[in-house]
Amino acid sequence: MPIKIRSDLPARRILENENIFVMTDKRAGAQDIRPLKIAIVNLMPTKIATETQLLRLLGNTPLQVEISLIRMENHESKNINEEHLQKFYIGSNDLFKHHFDGMIITGAPVEQLPFEEVDYWTDLCEIMDWARTSVFSTLYICWGAQAGLYHLHGIPKKKLDKKLFGIFQNQRTTLADPLLRGFDDSFPIPQSRHTTVHYSDVIQHPELTILAQSDECGVTIVKSNDNREIFMTGHLEYDTRTLAEEYWRDKDSGLPIEVPKNYFPGNDTSLPPLSTWRSTAHLFYSNWLNYYVYQETPFNFAE
Repeated sequence: MPIKIRSDLPARRILENENIFVMTDKRAGAQDIRPLKIAIVNLMPTKIATETQLLRLLGNTPLQVEISLIRMENHESKNINEEHLQKFYIGSNDLFKHHFDGMIITGAPVEQLPFEEVDYWTDLCEIMDWARTSVFSTLYICWGAQAGLYHLHGIPKKKLDKKLFGIFQNQRTTLADPLLRGFDDSFPIPQSRHTTVHYSDVIQHPELTILAQSDECGVTIVKSNDNREIFMTGHLEYDTRTLAEEYWRDKDSGLPIEVPKNYFPGNDTSLPPLSTWRSTAHLFYSNWLNYYVYQETPFNFAE
């Protein structure tokens, strides 16, 4: 089944060229079916790229999914024109007027700031608190995951000696959880971050379960025991070239950046990278939508 989006959203043409089944709002209105209502709180500066990456994954399931894009009401986005935000996004204040089957809170390039110094931190905390009763399952990504673990469970982030950057293997720590159904025992996740959460801090919280971890990255996937909160410290949604673009951006800006690990063939930056995580990403998002959103949400919850 398709993902339901606005007919003029820039991601539509990209996804259709990739044979991702998208459905415009007009066509979806003719179907007698209740789509899953998913909100995306997009905190990334690369708004259109992040929209496309997430819609690509959410659209590859047998379910009809209706997307609402959310922007922070009191934050000025500098890397996207205001017309795009006004046309395709609703403000965070309008979010509270609805219920959603699922929600995604993305990462953000603010991880080196204390949480309380982020200009939209108060607004984001309101969203995370509201989600506990108005969203059936929320997926927190990268900085979003660290923010959720900190605000909802009091788990602090810790600064790394250098940026964790590249593709890293992860080991599942349970065989029974539906979120990892069909996963190999070891699977790759892209990482791009300066901070982390420690295993020793997470295990102090019996309301949380660690689903995956890595020798190099530490804890990578955590969930609340009621399945209402999923925390993933990496970026499975990344495109093949996203890390390359980050690498060349930082290098051209004179920032201290190492070649992303396990990414360029033979660590040769003149060669095009290959995606090794695409199948893992599609399976992860499909499992989340099916087992934690669709199978569990009461039919009238979003109404």
